[in-house]
Amino acid sequence: MKAQQAIETIISYGQECRKAQGQLLSSQKEAVTAALSWFLETQDKEALSQLAQAGVAMRNRCCGPRLAVRGLVEFSSYCGNTCLYCGLNRGNSQAERYRLTKEEILTCASAICKAQIGTMVLQSGEDGTKAEFLEEVLRSVKAAHPNLAITLSVGERRAEDYSRWKTAGADRFLLRIESSDPELYASLHQGRRVETRIQCLDTLQALGYQTGSGLMIGVPGQATSHIVKDLLFFAEKGYDMVGIGPFIPHPDTPFRLEKAGSVDLTLRTVSLARLLLPEAWIPATTALGSMDRDYRLDALMQGANVVMPNFSPDDCKKKYAIYPGKCCISEENTTAPTMLAPLATAAGLTVDTSRADAPRMD
Repeated sequence: MKAQQAIETIISYGQECRKAQGQLLSSQKEAVTAALSWFLETQDKEALSQLAQAGVAMRNRCCGPRLAVRGLVEFSSYCGNTCLYCGLNRGNSQAERYRLTKEEILTCASAICKAQIGTMVLQSGEDGTKAEFLEEVLRSVKAAHPNLAITLSVGERRAEDYSRWKTAGADRFLLRIESSDPELYASLHQGRRVETRIQCLDTLQALGYQTGSGLMIGVPGQATSHIVKDLLFFAEKGYDMVGIGPFIPHPDTPFRLEKAGSVDLTLRTVSLARLLLPEAWIPATTALGSMDRDYRLDALMQGANVVMPNFSPDDCKKKYAIYPGKCCISEENTTAPTMLAPLATAAGLTVDTSRADAPRMD
């Protein structure tokens, strides 16, 4: 297969998804499946270089050559799930648990605004936080900082909870799926069904959230066909955000002896996601910054366009240990232009301190 032909096939499929919402002819799906599989498996360095260049060109054309910044606040390390890869899973007796108060979250929000960042991401384990508490937090943050966009990442909840949070001021919601394949998903999450997660994602989109999802590369049992299926799933759903990072084994989980995910394969997947979803916000994930070296610049050179500096209290950063060695633990946050200018410049981008909403919202 020729690289340029494969790139054009992938771009064309993404365009058709946006027009037809995934209702496409099987022949089109077969062609894009072959193209995606080829890029994920090829050893042709020139073809991979073309893929990266295409990802960067697509990002710059559709989103602009800018690096959007989101201030991350991890407000609770409690979780009721038993995900086999995650250090926060309820079966890990070694995990350090904490939960921020409303006042502590407001302090973090103020720090994000002081750093000239237009979006706060409120993330936690699926800890069963009362809907009323988060509603009060949202209203308080919006009252103090009305121009600050808020992204929630708190897992599967009732439609009523999602609705009240949207009314209270939440703008976006990130719900990573990790795998859209029912069997692989079940092998990673005890007592959980992928159908339930997809239903939640559908509800979030119906409520008007800017909606995001994502996957890990290299989880046990994952094959090329799974990654292809996930990429097509994201494109057909038309998500506004897609997070892609490598699997990193945690020493206190059942997957502690498994091999870490491939950085190379992760970077390829970032470019492919960009071609399928030209206007998506795709982060250079913290996981990519936490490997044998920091690969976030590499992700930006593949078409990513978001970074998320961590504004959680310093004593909490190390406790939110979904995987070991998180790069954000030692990073200091001052102002976004100052701390990120070197990274953005190296990638040929400028730092964007605005809300950076989904382009479709314009």
